[in-house]
Amino acid sequence: MIEVIESGIPGFDEITVSESISGGIPKNGTTLIYGPPKTGKTIFCNQFTYHGLTKEEPCLYITLDYGIKQLKSNMMDFQWLIQNYIQNQSLYIIDGISKLSGAKLDDTNNYKISSANNPADIMVKVGIGTRSVYKKSKHFRSILDSINTFIEFNPEQMVIRVLKAYLRRISEAGGTGIIAYTEGVADPETENVLKSLFDHTIRLDGENLLIEYTLEDYDVHTFESSYKITDKGFVVGKI
Repeated sequence: MIEVIESGIPGFDEITVSESISGGIPKNGTTLIYGPPKTGKTIFCNQFTYHGLTKEEPCLYITLDYGIKQLKSNMMDFQWLIQNYIQNQSLYIIDGISKLSGAKLDDTNNYKISSANNPADIMVKVGIGTRSVYKKSKHFRSILDSINTFIEFNPEQMVIRVLKAYLRRISEAGGTGIIAYTEGVADPETENVLKSLFDHTIRLDGENLLIEYTLEDYDVHTFESSYKITDKGFVVGKI
């Protein structure tokens, strides 16, 4: 039976049950959540992060689409208040966009400023952040939202190399990672390579989600359901 962790998404864990999976997000694996724009990828990531924090599972969060102020605001829209988790350092944030937009912010112990156009610096901070959250728990969550910004600022082949290094680091440290990507941003060939890097995938189209979990024996378990975004967040199945 593959180990999983609670997603925090109502209905999600219930539909991902099979003879080999007890339902949830595969533990110590990497999952790509992808689909067209505005289909709920960031909300899914944020809900997954917040649920983990409430379960005392720390999170390394790399935000490349939104700065820290917008991240807090996005979370607050659903009453997911993260300030206390920032203060107690169970949420470690690498902000790769605020500096590019001209915001003047200072590093703290668990808030690091970097740049999406400087993957080497981000990876150094990923290493530091991974060690930080690992000290709090050997089982942590990690979010990268999203690859799109990386691709906009860097050659695609470089992004693939950096992504491989990131995924390896998270997996070796025992983390469970979710990475967001909007379809069509990368060249089609690069997009296929990108999708092949992950252990598992979740595709959203705005109404339905398709989940593919690949187990150690390369046995693929597929799950499908409808979903909606409510004022309480992402909900799978009938409401």
